Amino acid sequence: MSEKFKAIVIDNQNDKFSRKIEELDTSSLKDGNVLVKVDYSDLNYKDALILNNGGKIVKKYPFVPGIDFSGTVTQSEDEKFKEGDRVILTGFRVGEVYFGGFSGYAKVDSKFLVKSPNNISNLQSMMMGTAGLTALLCAFAVEAKEKLLMGSKVKEVLVTGATGGVGSIAVMVLSKMGYNVHAVTGKKDKHEYLKDLGAKNILDRNEFNGESRLLEKGLWDGVVDTVGGESLTKILAQTNPGGIVAACGNAGGIKINTNAMPFILRGVKLWGIDSSSASMKRREFVWNEGSKLIDFKKLEKLTKEVSFQELLDTFPKMLKGETFGRIVVNPNK
Repeated sequence: MSEKFKAIVIDNQNDKFSRKIEELDTSSLKDGNVLVKVDYSDLNYKDALILNNGGKIVKKYPFVPGIDFSGTVTQSEDEKFKEGDRVILTGFRVGEVYFGGFSGYAKVDSKFLVKSPNNISNLQSMMMGTAGLTALLCAFAVEAKEKLLMGSKVKEVLVTGATGGVGSIAVMVLSKMGYNVHAVTGKKDKHEYLKDLGAKNILDRNEFNGESRLLEKGLWDGVVDTVGGESLTKILAQTNPGGIVAACGNAGGIKINTNAMPFILRGVKLWGIDSSSASMKRREFVWNEGSKLIDFKKLEKLTKEVSFQELLDTFPKMLKGETFGRIVVNPNK
């Protein structure tokens, strides 16, 4: 039996881009073999780009965006999942190629789904979402310096874009791991917010602008860089021997003007983090074990829950850098 539901639908006909809330029917969902009633989604930077003009990512219209969702299985053609199972989806080109989570229902391939751990709710999983998954993957990459690579102990860790979704969670997790976290932001009114998350020190993002020498004084044992661009060039030059720079964003640009010195003289490792294509084994580990590093009481304080209409009003602010923390989307609000 089909169900009617609301979804955000974007369209681009004759180079005229539009976005609106429409009523759809589950019979119109053709992708995948598992039907999920969506309880929550969230707003990521990539979602904002897609909602703005397709972000040069979406190729087929009309389309339902939303790269994350959590919900409950209502129908399944795969015996791995049954009606009533709580599930999480992040990435796998859902919300880019396949209809996504800004919707009351989603139908996806079972291989994209992770069963939700018993210790977190569907709301909490979207408080994390792709941002939380990415932040945890970055944190584990930094930790690998002493754990996997048997290097010296990690002490000083830098987080750029620290008031964003990934940055905020990274500050929280890395401080809980016992590291001295140095948070970079351009928002002077968010210093106390970052200290409450666990940051030991706050740095102005302008300190990382401008030209960098081939090598600068080593300052950081590990870095979570959510910004990219010019600042990443300087950060690489400031990373201590054997340090790991986990790069996961490009809001500051896609080009870096670096050289071989940090890599061959200091053994610095630039570790790219792509949570969208992370293996299912890594995802299951992060959701089940990594989520234990999340202080959900603190995360709740930095999370704003919005309706579809409020989402359409909010995404332009994210593109302008005027949002902070996490934005959870409730399709039933």
